[in-house]
Amino acid sequence: MTFNDNARVGGNSARRRGGTVAAVGGGAVGIGAIAVLLISLFTGTDLTGLLGGGGAAPQTGGERIANCETGQDANAGDDCRLAAASLNLDQFWGRTLEGYREPQLIIVDGSTSTQCGTASNATGPFYCPPEETVYVDPTFFAILREQFDTTAGPLAQLYVLAHEYGHHVQNLIGVMEQYPNNGTGPASNGVRTELQADCFAGAWVTDAEEQVDENGTPYLEPPTAQQIADALAAAASVGDDHIQAESGGVVNPESWTHGSSEQRQRWFDAGRAGGVEACDTFSVPAESL
Repeated sequence: MTFNDNARVGGNSARRRGGTVAAVGGGAVGIGAIAVLLISLFTGTDLTGLLGGGGAAPQTGGERIANCETGQDANAGDDCRLAAASLNLDQFWGRTLEGYREPQLIIVDGSTSTQCGTASNATGPFYCPPEETVYVDPTFFAILREQFDTTAGPLAQLYVLAHEYGHHVQNLIGVMEQYPNNGTGPASNGVRTELQADCFAGAWVTDAEEQVDENGTPYLEPPTAQQIADALAAAASVGDDHIQAESGGVVNPESWTHGSSEQRQRWFDAGRAGGVEACDTFSVPAESL
């Protein structure tokens, strides 16, 4: 999605943190490593142990995102785009969910330690429940472009961010506690949790242009058909079946933790069409999920 150039986005609370380059497979990112990276996309699970990363004590603080005051700035850079979108997402969920509290958004520079493990482009964007914090390294989108032939354009990036904010909402409303990890499989709690976050992201996309800055200027312009297609392509690229096929393995639904490409696209569309109310993935029979 495209920001309105004159929208005011400087009030966002995103912070930049990091500066240490994480080791990833000896410095090379191959298709096997990419499979691990994408498996950890959208989760609070640290998989850097598989990739040579480390885990120190969580850092604190961080600095504001520089040169990120207007929608024009957000359109010009991935880091500002993500930071600006946090204002829109917080406004959407503040209007949608009673008692909503904003998560912290950390834009990762290289790598940084968290209570959920190391955050970097090796682990992909994730939400850390005990910190109520979303971590995103914008260079991850370059990996998607280069290795998985997806454009990872503006709306695809914001879909990723909205998905992580969906996990924050699940944490707030008790979904993570009510439906804990019960293993893998096409109808597991893990898959249902991920698909619900995809659905929440779709619900936000439909309403995103309604959120406004302090002057009443909409943050975002309506999404174009191409931008929607780009976001759907991003959803497909992180389907379990796609990851397994791209890594040269056998597609095995019993090992799924996130859902198939078709499921991820379908639930994203369900949210776009029906809003948050359409996102109860936990009441859907396994054969209909």
